[in-house]
Amino acid sequence: MKIVLTAFARPRLFPRDGRASAIQDCSAEAFEAYLNAHPPLKVLDGYAPFCKLHVYRNWTATRCSVIAISDANRSQLRSAYEARNREELPVLVRWFEGIEAPRAEYLIPILYSAEQLQKEGSPIDGDWGIVGCLYTMTPEEIPMAPITMMRNALGVEEGGSGVAIDRDAYRRSVEFWSQHANWR
Repeated sequence: MKIVLTAFARPRLFPRDGRASAIQDCSAEAFEAYLNAHPPLKVLDGYAPFCKLHVYRNWTATRCSVIAISDANRSQLRSAYEARNREELPVLVRWFEGIEAPRAEYLIPILYSAEQLQKEGSPIDGDWGIVGCLYTMTPEEIPMAPITMMRNALGVEEGGSGVAIDRDAYRRSVEFWSQHANWR
């Protein structure tokens, strides 16, 4: 099985600006090579049959991607309308500023099958493509953000996958993301 980094994920996981909330101490090429050379601790089923999550112990200095919201840090939440790339429409996002998360214990790359990526107009030279990565303290999936579920339901034309919303999963996501935020 060959895993490759997609053009969609590369600038998000390995941005040129060197932001602290991205993967640290590892190049995109070294990250891809590590995933292909080491078996995951476990494989989790994703939100659709074409999606898998591979759980690895964090071998980098990468920090957790989310922080719990509390009364002490609520004033550091920021929001703006942003797009993930030039083709997508901006959506409302929020994040912490001025807070640094602890080092993650696990990196959980999110993989899509080559067939799904072909369907989305992003063919790869491999079996599985990395579309994202979770940085967590536990070897478990963080719920997909509600807006990502919405985008997926809109279809590939809007940057999604074409998978309909699972209403129960959406409610669990809202519960989680009402109490947590990313940081920058």
